Amino acid sequence: MARIVKCVKLGLELPGLDKPPFPGELGQRIYENISKQAYDMWPAQSTLIINHYGLNMADPEARKLLREQMEEFFFGSEAKMPEGWVPETESAETPATAGAKGGAPSSKGGGGASRKK
Repeated sequence: MARIVKCVKLGLELPGLDKPPFPGELGQRIYENISKQAYDMWPAQSTLIINHYGLNMADPEARKLLREQMEEFFFGSEAKMPEGWVPETESAETPATAGAKGGAPSSKGGGGASRKK
């Protein structure tokens, strides 16, 4: 049976991580207070931060900044998800929104004025 935690990020009782994600105080704090579902949100957030700031993860200062951002993401004053938030995996995709996540425009009609030679 999965270990249940009161997730401070999502505000729900959910299955926790199997073990601390890394050694140290922050890893233990995440293990005790963050659900697996919330922790699974971190890779996308960390990628956004790394790309936005152009971080070089070989640089100790960049790793320190990312660790601080991780702590803020999980435990900061703005960390809790808004009330009524539904995880993407649980929200049903309607036919009208299916595939509406970007991509190239359709080649059928309407793309622009056609040119005659």
